[in-house]
Amino acid sequence: DGSVYDIKALTPEGDTLDVKGVSRTKNIIHIKAINKAGEFYGIKAISPEGKLNDVKGVKMTDEQTEVLINGHAVYAHIKAIPQAGMASNNGQWHIKAFHPKGITLDIKAFDPEGKKYDVKAIQDSFQRSMLDIKAIDGNTLLPIKMIVSEDKYAPIKAISEDGLLFDVKALTPDGRKLDVKGVQRVGNLIHVKAINKDGDFYGIKAISPDGELNDVKGVKINKVDLETEINGQKVFAHIKALPQAY
Repeated sequence: DGSVYDIKALTPEGDTLDVKGVSRTKNIIHIKAINKAGEFYGIKAISPEGKLNDVKGVKMTDEQTEVLINGHAVYAHIKAIPQAGMASNNGQWHIKAFHPKGITLDIKAFDPEGKKYDVKAIQDSFQRSMLDIKAIDGNTLLPIKMIVSEDKYAPIKAISEDGLLFDVKALTPDGRKLDVKGVQRVGNLIHVKAINKDGDFYGIKAISPDGELNDVKGVKINKVDLETEINGQKVFAHIKALPQAY
């Protein structure tokens, strides 16, 4: 019915502390409990086996409002995500497919005329918990998304400013192009793989200039197929580089 419930932390003495987003680092809003002296306490999700995730606010768009839920404008989504250390270098992370023999394959985008574009994870702040992945067209960064489809594997495309879809492919050393698709959904995540002609899957990773490694995944926020529309294209999931979790 659109009622809003307060979220509080409870002390052993029974005091209630505010739980709020206190700072933003690009896609991530840091969440803390705040005591009466203004001190911050970290918020974590702890599994029954003792594994730890950070609780963060997650922004999927640059807009103030992400979505409307039961009449309320949502600024960010609250998620438990793998812990990640402070990234050591701002810049562009390389996107590669990993062949079982240890070979890395470049990931590129191709427009309808066959022109090739670099694909990078963009780190423009000192966090690596969730990096945007873009195709680079000069000074323009084109979003890369999973597109709503009835296909067995979800197509992954770059979306131009005028709504054209660019193919995203892995390039073999002999110049062959392999499809890059979402192949399996597990909860909020869709596993992204390059697929060879025999149907074998190659993992996709983001590699920083300093050798840090993130997984490339599709991220779902909504339960329904349609996440959003970008330049007339229906988006099924967002493509992000996330810390590896085991």
